Amino acid sequence: MLLTPEEWVRQHTLHFLMDEKAYPTSLLSVEKKIHLSNRWKRYDIVAYKPNGNIQLIVECKAPEVRIAQATFDQIAQYNRILNADYLMVTNGLNHYFCQMDYQKEQYLFLRDLPRYK
Repeated sequence: MLLTPEEWVRQHTLHFLMDEKAYPTSLLSVEKKIHLSNRWKRYDIVAYKPNGNIQLIVECKAPEVRIAQATFDQIAQYNRILNADYLMVTNGLNHYFCQMDYQKEQYLFLRDLPRYK
């Protein structure tokens, strides 16, 4: 596998999730395809709960890519299918964490991602 700038961010994010936030390695999934609006897309990282539901979706961008509304729109589209509790967007320099509120149909920005429970 080629170590592109985005892959560098993805690998560091995986270490952050495992080492700092106690996400079990066995419940992490990396770069899998999902079918979305008659097209195949690929998410960067998904963390599962033991019951198979999704705890977290992570969208990784290269460090030179500015995190913009389009990035949040992209992860929100993935979440329509995946229904995660939390979303994370990162370019390795800037990190954004959101908790989903499905009753109000919005996401709430967080200062940090909670540790895995």
